[in-house]
Amino acid sequence: MKRRTRDLSSPDITPLIDVVFLLLIFFMVSTVFKKDELALLLSLPQTQEGESIAADNDQIIIEVGDSELAYNGEKTQIEGLDPFLEKISDKTKAIDLRIDKKVPYERLVKVLDKLKHYELTNLSLITEK
Repeated sequence: MKRRTRDLSSPDITPLIDVVFLLLIFFMVSTVFKKDELALLLSLPQTQEGESIAADNDQIIIEVGDSELAYNGEKTQIEGLDPFLEKISDKTKAIDLRIDKKVPYERLVKVLDKLKHYELTNLSLITEK
């Protein structure tokens, strides 16, 4: 008489691997990527026309609020801008100015004076379209 052998059954993990990869892809695609490190909530002025610029990881963003100022997402005061601006070696580096529409003109002039003092003239004024 022939002896019966039992086949050891092991679960098929191929569908499990597929599900894991689908979940991985889903979370990668649905994750919100942080475009800019913006420190201040600003109400930017609106324009009818303008051109879009590509986001650059090496750009400098200066945000000017009514009573606050931020340099690349780090809050500071106008006087505290000097150490940041001194470190910039490339004088042609693009600087994006995000200015709240309620900012007094005198405050804006102070920021522009600081930039001119360090010979940083490649400025872009960011607005909402």
